[in-house]
Amino acid sequence: MELTKYAHSTVALTKDGFTVVIDPGAYTPNAAELVAGATAVLITHSHPDHFDAGILKAALEARPSLRVWAPPNAAAELGPHDGRVLAVRADDSFEAAGFEVTAFGEHHAPIHADLPLMSNVGYLIDGDVYHPGDSYFVPGAAVQTLLVPAAGPWTKLSEGIDFVRSVKPSRSVQIHDLTLSDAEGASFAQFLGDLTGVPLLALQVGQSIVI
Repeated sequence: MELTKYAHSTVALTKDGFTVVIDPGAYTPNAAELVAGATAVLITHSHPDHFDAGILKAALEARPSLRVWAPPNAAAELGPHDGRVLAVRADDSFEAAGFEVTAFGEHHAPIHADLPLMSNVGYLIDGDVYHPGDSYFVPGAAVQTLLVPAAGPWTKLSEGIDFVRSVKPSRSVQIHDLTLSDAEGASFAQFLGDLTGVPLLALQVGQSIVI
C-alpha cells in the first residue's frame, strides 16, 4: 500500500490499482483532481478543511462508480446518490475499494465549552493506517501507521504526545499542518519524537511512502 500526503489533512491510499482519498477539503488546492482519481472517499467530519460538499456532489454526479463514506450529517448534506453515499458511525466496518475499514470515535475534539460537539469518526484502514480526523481518539486496535494532527484551534502538544503513547504505532505521520510555520513544525516533531520514541515523519505535499 502506498500513502501520499496532500495539503492539510488530505491523504490518499493506493493498492492494487484502487485509491481511497481521505478528507479532500477546501484547504487542499487539488481536492477536485484527487476526488476525480479516487475509487472511494472517506470523510471524517464536516468542517470545510476536511469536507467540500460541492466537489463531492459534482464528482458523484459525474462518476457513477464513486462511493463516499461520511458521518451522518455530512452524508445527509451530500444526499443518497442511489445509495453511493453511506453514513458511518463508531464501530462500523466496511470495505471501500478493496480496503478494509473500521470507524472509531464519535466526536470532534473540543474547541471551547461554548461550542457544541460535532460528529467525527476516525478510520483504520487495512489494520495499518489510522486517520483520526480532528480528534485524538485512541482506537483500541493495533495501528502501524498513525496520522497525527499537528496544528489547529483544538490541538495541544501534550495531548498529541499522549495520543501517540496510547496508540503505540510503528510510525507516525504529521497531518492537519497547513497553519504550521517551519519552526513550529520542527518543535512539534522534536517534542513528539523525543517523548514518545516514535519519530514523526513530516511529508511534503505530494510525497509518498510505501507501508
